[in-house]
Amino acid sequence: MLEVGTKAPAFSLPDQNGSVHTLEEYRGRKVILYFYPKDNTPGCTSQACSFGELYPQFQEKGAVVLGVSKDSVASHKKFEEKYALPFTLLSDPELSCIQAYDVWKEKKNYGKVSMGVVRTTYLIDEEGVIIKAFGNVKAAENPARMLEELKK
Repeated sequence: MLEVGTKAPAFSLPDQNGSVHTLEEYRGRKVILYFYPKDNTPGCTSQACSFGELYPQFQEKGAVVLGVSKDSVASHKKFEEKYALPFTLLSDPELSCIQAYDVWKEKKNYGKVSMGVVRTTYLIDEEGVIIKAFGNVKAAENPARMLEELKK
């Protein structure tokens, strides 16, 4: 996981509609950049739907919510439509952003070891600096916690 106080790595990734987003375009706004393992899985769906429910409050605080996984643009589009998600989902099948943010890790599941995305959320300030970093977050609690961080 990246350290608080470091400059957030730049990225250029397509969203669920195929439009490319960069970190630079959000300069001047706080960014909640959350990394999740896979579209349409129980934890990831819970987390995304909670971010969706709280999205108007994030907007009131002037923050942008960006979800990142290695799923395809098409997978993200189906996920967005199925749950009416109001925020941007970024597709990173080459793992460029996922690895830059140090969330591609060895994971153990039922004794089986594999590589995957460790659920992680970063809060990036208006200047592009990481001001909060949360690793191994609990999917259901993460969005409310991030909203609390914005209120501080």
